[in-house]
Amino acid sequence: MSKTKINATELLELINSNRQPVIIDVREKIEYHTYNIGGINVPLAQLANYIEDAGHNKSDEIVVVCKAGLRSRTAQVLLQQQGYTNVMNLTGGLIAIQKIK
Repeated sequence: MSKTKINATELLELINSNRQPVIIDVREKIEYHTYNIGGINVPLAQLANYIEDAGHNKSDEIVVVCKAGLRSRTAQVLLQQQGYTNVMNLTGGLIAIQKIK
């Protein structure tokens, strides 16, 4: 079974490696523009519509992120319910990234 969580250090290492995951930031646009680590900004309320049209492979490595890890956990469950098998939630959210940067 795939890993379901990733911490800030692991995510930064993954971003800096040759393995580029799909990063989906599920915060609102204003939050995204205030601080982000890249990735696609899809507010949680729009995730279901986005995922239908995005054309991601069900086995793509996807990391969902938000401020503290709660909305992204919800996003992870939604994606898993849609059949995505390799979705990781950033534990501690972007707050954890900011603490180590």
